[in-house]
Amino acid sequence: MIRLSRYLKPYMWPAIFSVIFVFLQSLANLYLPTLMSDIVDTGIVKGDLPYIYKMGLWMLLVTLIAGVFTVIANYLASKVAAGFGRDVRNSMFAHVETFSLKEFDVVGTSSLITRTTNDIAQVEQVYMMILKMMTMAPLMCIGGIIMAVYKDAKLSLVLVVTLPLLIAGITVLAKKGIPYFKAIQKKMDRMNLVLREELTGIRVIRSFNRTKHEINRFDAANQDITQTSIKINQIMAAAMPLMMLIMNLSTVAIVWFGGLRINSGSMQVGDLMAFIQYAMQIMFSILMGAMMFIMIPRAQVSAVRVNEVLGIRPDIIDDAGREMKPEVEKERGVIFNDVTYSYPGAEKPALSHISFTARPGETTAIIGGTGAGKSTLLNLIPRFFDTARGSIRIDGRDVRDIPLEELRSMIGYVPQKAVLFNGTVAENIRYGNEQASDEEIREAARIAQADEFISEMGEGYQSQIAQGGKNVSGGQKQRLAIARALVRKAEINLLDDSFSALDYRTDARLRAELAKQTGESILIIVAQRVSTVLHADKIIVLDDGSVAGIGTHEELMGTCPVYQEIVASQLKKEELA
Repeated sequence: MIRLSRYLKPYMWPAIFSVIFVFLQSLANLYLPTLMSDIVDTGIVKGDLPYIYKMGLWMLLVTLIAGVFTVIANYLASKVAAGFGRDVRNSMFAHVETFSLKEFDVVGTSSLITRTTNDIAQVEQVYMMILKMMTMAPLMCIGGIIMAVYKDAKLSLVLVVTLPLLIAGITVLAKKGIPYFKAIQKKMDRMNLVLREELTGIRVIRSFNRTKHEINRFDAANQDITQTSIKINQIMAAAMPLMMLIMNLSTVAIVWFGGLRINSGSMQVGDLMAFIQYAMQIMFSILMGAMMFIMIPRAQVSAVRVNEVLGIRPDIIDDAGREMKPEVEKERGVIFNDVTYSYPGAEKPALSHISFTARPGETTAIIGGTGAGKSTLLNLIPRFFDTARGSIRIDGRDVRDIPLEELRSMIGYVPQKAVLFNGTVAENIRYGNEQASDEEIREAARIAQADEFISEMGEGYQSQIAQGGKNVSGGQKQRLAIARALVRKAEINLLDDSFSALDYRTDARLRAELAKQTGESILIIVAQRVSTVLHADKIIVLDDGSVAGIGTHEELMGTCPVYQEIVASQLKKEELA
């Protein structure tokens, strides 16, 4: 939590004033029992009604002032805590956006969601408690003890017995509860993971009739977190009766011994009443402190989890501002030079010694079997991963020497799994270029063969796309994703198996339009179907992470057995169809 306290710096003055108003509120609360004592001992005992009215009004005024101080202190504390939470969430989100895909795999998406929401909320809540109670609890405790001793030093010996009992009870309960606070956050990660998998995989779950299995799976995770929560609540439920028992026994003892001192003439009734209130203030301040120290360990666990994410150094470092290296390769295009890449923990490289050049004005196609490394190769260009060995150059510049924002602004990317966002069709296409005009959006949709089905939608380009594109088909999603990339008018277009859901006719028309429209840009297509790559200027055949052949369709048919096997297997399937 100390490391996160740097996010409180912009709110230093509201925090200071919050503490000041809590201090003033506490002083007012400590003054009230003394006023009540004076009313009883001077006004009621002597029957002095003007004095009772005078001191009663004064007591009411002090109460109102204390209420105003409380409202202001709570407002400022809430402002500081909410601002802190907002800034930490923004900082974490911005930091997570710098992660490569490797970091997402290490931490886990579900855990990142929990840490960004629940964990930060826990720390935010404790900081608010600290601002409100860190000043009040010690001041009320110390001030209450001073005032109690001032009222009757001998009667204060009752507190010498009861306060250690109260502190001992709180300590025992805290030791039992803290381990559960630590465990519950990890169990919440697990429940979020199961829930996320079930929501994103609902179609697969239903198609295999695994709904009951998934309900049981979620129930198991839910029961796990529920049992832990029940144990925490049981401990906290035991705390209040125990505390109230000690406090009530203390009150009985104070009244008993206080009555004896009143009978002996050593104490007045008003002083006894004030003493009881001071004792209650002391004990409640200890309870407040106990609540704070019980919550702090839980928040500390959350703070550690937040700091773990903020402390991750992304595998991909943005080299903006770094001294440029001299260009060693003047040839235009995307140039792979002996590139090797391995996934963390993999037994062998996903790509080995890949070398080729994708030139402007040409269509470069990549084909191969499942797991051959096609998507991995494409992901190295925008630096979703970094090469383990070798280099990738764009017009002579190593991609590692190009600032990420500049590099990715050069690229129009269509992922293997088309992703759409909640919003209109036009907003989804304009996601690729915020400055795109309506005419440019329509042109991109026309090239992507999406204009026809968009026109048939209820409101055309203003039709709403549901979250995740659930209200459009797979082929429509792919075409919208292609339009989004084309509206960018990028120097490099990367299409990762973006034709798989299209019929052969739409596939052919789309490729023909792409060939006409991309002009001098670099077009790299990953595909599974031979028909998609048939007319490419250059076809790169991957087999088990290595280049098995490079050439045109005709050249590969004569020189590459792997390509011949792919063509033969697909032709048979097409003929059977």
